[in-house]
Amino acid sequence: MSALALCDIGNQCTAFGSGGLNSNTTGFSNTAIGFEALFSNTIGSRNTASGLQALRSNTTGADNTATGFGAMFSNTTGGFNTANGVQALGSNTTGGYNTASGYNALAFNTTGSNNTASGVQALLFNTTGENNTASGRLALSRNTTGFSNTASGVNALFSNTTGNRNVAFGPSALTKNTTGSGNIALGNSAGANPTIGVNNIHIGNAGVASDTRVIRMGRQGTQRKTFIAGIRGTTVSGVVVVVNSAGQLGVQTSSRRFKQDVAPMGDMRAVLMNLKPVSFRYKEADGHKPQQFGLIAENVAEVLPELVVRDEQDQPETVAYHVLPSLLLNEYQKQQAKLLDVAARTEHNRTQLVEVRARSSQELAQLREALAVRDKELTALRTETQALRQVTQQLMAALPHASSVGMTER
Repeated sequence: MSALALCDIGNQCTAFGSGGLNSNTTGFSNTAIGFEALFSNTIGSRNTASGLQALRSNTTGADNTATGFGAMFSNTTGGFNTANGVQALGSNTTGGYNTASGYNALAFNTTGSNNTASGVQALLFNTTGENNTASGRLALSRNTTGFSNTASGVNALFSNTTGNRNVAFGPSALTKNTTGSGNIALGNSAGANPTIGVNNIHIGNAGVASDTRVIRMGRQGTQRKTFIAGIRGTTVSGVVVVVNSAGQLGVQTSSRRFKQDVAPMGDMRAVLMNLKPVSFRYKEADGHKPQQFGLIAENVAEVLPELVVRDEQDQPETVAYHVLPSLLLNEYQKQQAKLLDVAARTEHNRTQLVEVRARSSQELAQLREALAVRDKELTALRTETQALRQVTQQLMAALPHASSVGMTER
């Protein structure tokens, strides 16, 4: 079986090896190097095949480049593909615009298009998945129909089968993900543990199997400081962000739908009075170490342990200062209620005093009026008494004379 057996003269075809371009009729600008390279090509043009049975089944596919044993072996009509490596794109039939570099890279791809695989067995089992990019040994190796995934690093997105729109940078990044979509992982083994989670972001953190819609950056106990620009000096409305001992950020929800066992707080005055505010300076701080004010977590733990946040070793770490306002509000309301009660009783007493004073003033006025009447009566009586005394005196003065006259007449 000779090379270029059916090739028309003037088609600018080149073949080296038995069966190379054996069926070519009108295809032009083809180059076949190796046993049965481009063996079935008929009208496909601008193809380059180098290696035993490279592009063997190609018939009408054009603008393909295959280098390596069995590279693009099954391609028939797919075009604009590049395969470099043993059996790279070996099963591709009609898929186009694929690039495979490495042993078995995109080996089982059939109709998937716009894929790029660089590395041994990268995108190995991809069949119809499209728009995937895999760089590194076994990167996206088990992907079948998943699309728009990007994996860079050995074993990156290794187990992904149907997951879509995932981005993994780093060795073994997102390596256990199977069907999860919309995940982002950056770093060695970043996001390596989640399997079916969606919309996760893992940076330098392996995550946990159940993660979904979770952001993890760094590893607890590894990084000691975090600097994020664009926060300080920027005023926004919103709520306070808090962090727990596991390093999880969040806000305190207050809606009833998130709560249970709701009950009045009760009397917390004794507890609050036993808290001991202090001034201090942090051992590790910026240069000038300004004076601070607050509480000592160990002291608070003795009085109100619920107010203390502990670290992973169960040691007191900080105080939940954001809880204090609720405790203070509770006591303020109680004190305010007492003050209002005292004020109400004081007002009642004042009203009674006013009423007593009013009654006393009225009674005093009546008494004065009665005294005035009696004074008038007394004055009149005195006047009458004086007049009577005068009459009496007159009578008394007249009595001896009257007696004398009577005796004389006798």
